[in-house]
Amino acid sequence: MTTTSRAFKSRIQQEDLYSIPIDEFFKSAFSVDCVIFGYHERQLKVLLIERGTEPYEGFWALPGDLVYPYEDLDSAASRVLNDLTTLSDIPIRQIHTFGKVDRHPLGRVITVAYTAIVEMQDLTPQASSWAAATKWHSLKRIPKLAFDHREILNKALGELQEMVKHEPVWNKVLPEKFTLTQLQEFYETIFNKTFDKGNFRKKLQDFKFITKLDEAQQNVSHRPSLLYRFNEKKYLEQKNKGFFFDL
Repeated sequence: MTTTSRAFKSRIQQEDLYSIPIDEFFKSAFSVDCVIFGYHERQLKVLLIERGTEPYEGFWALPGDLVYPYEDLDSAASRVLNDLTTLSDIPIRQIHTFGKVDRHPLGRVITVAYTAIVEMQDLTPQASSWAAATKWHSLKRIPKLAFDHREILNKALGELQEMVKHEPVWNKVLPEKFTLTQLQEFYETIFNKTFDKGNFRKKLQDFKFITKLDEAQQNVSHRPSLLYRFNEKKYLEQKNKGFFFDL
């Protein structure tokens, strides 16, 4: 496209913009959708709700709903998650905005996605409000989802994989005292691939914030493995230097 063509197109777009009544710009709604990943012993699942209302009644979906006019987005995400699943105090973070014009059948709805990873065994979600049911679904067996929630889920998984390259996300789901095998199993589950044990442990040498303890596993049927612990102070020091786990 030439410079002249771009300028003409820009002028036409501006003229169209100015011809639209101002009240038309205030007819969009905002929603929040929460992608809560659950991890436990080499299993990665996502928390879904069964919708008990139209549209998409009876479909599985991410916990999500509209934002009230007086709410900020972060507060809305926490409220919606609690309203539909009774879960609270989940450290969710904002990851992406989805704004296709036709993503909601009732009108223009722009949604902001949030995500978190938790230890499934620590939580007991229960259906509430208009949610008919809640269930942890394996990422290997996701049913047909309402709206564009499969796209949101895929985006959240990609964001999670990026997070674990920069942050000790595993600290949220592994035991306080863990083995290097448990740590490797976490990474293998998140990336859905197998890592060579020797190479993986060689790369772990860069983890200056993993402290080896003078302890080993107890009450196991195999040779007890040494235990390790996360050192937050050392992690923050390494983070400030640009920590990145090159898988």
